[in-house]
Amino acid sequence: MEGISDIKIVSIDEMRPPRIHKEPYINLFFKLTHKAPKKWCEDFNHLVAKGDYPAKIEPATGLFIETWVRKPEEIEKALQGLKKAVSTCKEEYIARILAEANAAADMGHALEESGEQGRLNNIIAGLNFDE
Repeated sequence: MEGISDIKIVSIDEMRPPRIHKEPYINLFFKLTHKAPKKWCEDFNHLVAKGDYPAKIEPATGLFIETWVRKPEEIEKALQGLKKAVSTCKEEYIARILAEANAAADMGHALEESGEQGRLNNIIAGLNFDE
């Protein structure tokens, strides 16, 4: 099963290999292990917005990180920065999901402590089963 923790950069997009153009840049399209959720892509784009190399991932597709460099020698540095950004984004995304799940569980527990369910829980907790 594919999960957020499995997302990583695995290759260059075979359909769009790097080419040297007469313009002073080289477009790079890095492929992820699998499609990332839209919210994860938005978080990633926000995270890399002020990075050393301009990068983005299209939330609708969620499979390719697009960036560019000026010289071939910069490709490795750009890749290392993007790998770090993917890792950071995964950690932050998972932490947020866990926090939301805990908040929902706490809210559910609070609802159980009030109203009719809360009254029932108190009665059950107060039952004496001693003879």
